[in-house]
Amino acid sequence: MYQLLRRDAPESPSPTVEGKLSLILPAHNEKDSLETVVQSSVSVLNEYVPDWEIIIVDDGSADGSAEIADALAAADARVSAVHHPHNQGYGSAWRSGFAAASGEYIMCMDSDGQFDLGDITKLLPYVNHCDIVAGYRLERKDPPHRKLNAMIFHLAVRVMFNVKLHDLDCAFKIFRASLIHSLPLRSPGALINLEIYTLSRLKDARVVEVGVNHYPRRAGEPTGAKPAVVLQAMLEIFVLRLRVWREGFKTSSAVPLALGIGAGLTLLTAVARRIRRR
Repeated sequence: MYQLLRRDAPESPSPTVEGKLSLILPAHNEKDSLETVVQSSVSVLNEYVPDWEIIIVDDGSADGSAEIADALAAADARVSAVHHPHNQGYGSAWRSGFAAASGEYIMCMDSDGQFDLGDITKLLPYVNHCDIVAGYRLERKDPPHRKLNAMIFHLAVRVMFNVKLHDLDCAFKIFRASLIHSLPLRSPGALINLEIYTLSRLKDARVVEVGVNHYPRRAGEPTGAKPAVVLQAMLEIFVLRLRVWREGFKTSSAVPLALGIGAGLTLLTAVARRIRRR
């Protein structure tokens, strides 16, 4: 049975990870934060994880992030860099990282400095017992318009997929690699989290949510709040919902088709209005 638990703090001291941990850092134009994030991550991993690797996925950066990634990889054999020739999207960056990962566990964290890998100590007590250990932001440090976009997105996925995660798109998670490699992931964009959770539920995955810290972005420019990205995410919701129906997946028998389509159209209309105002 699919299980969702929530914890505000670990119940026990951080255990030793039973296997290798692959940390995936997607990066698109993050030259001002990438090196700092990688160096601090190396320090944390050295302290808490016996066997690890870092995979930087440069998603078509044009600001020098690719060169920084290569330099970091050259300086430490446990760090590697994967490059996209052009920007392919957040989900594509995750999938490239998944394909390159060799660990029994896979962790994803953004490279913009809004998370501190030191919070991995809050997740580690659960990694040997759960398929997904998902961080949720105790206090989201984003501008109001990003919070509004997130609220609309979470409403859409709750109505159409009956997903009740506290913070679905929080970019601080540890997955069991065998689960990730078993999923037919296709999402090129921000919907990668929803795709993972929707498909994982069909495999009776055990999920725990743990509160983590979130910090203001101090460098670079966020792309997740751009109107085109928001609209793409909304359209991807419909594509995934149709895919689930087509393949016979039943993620929420209590939500009728008409309600899902109606709510989705309402949300798309709201997004379109916001885009026209810009």
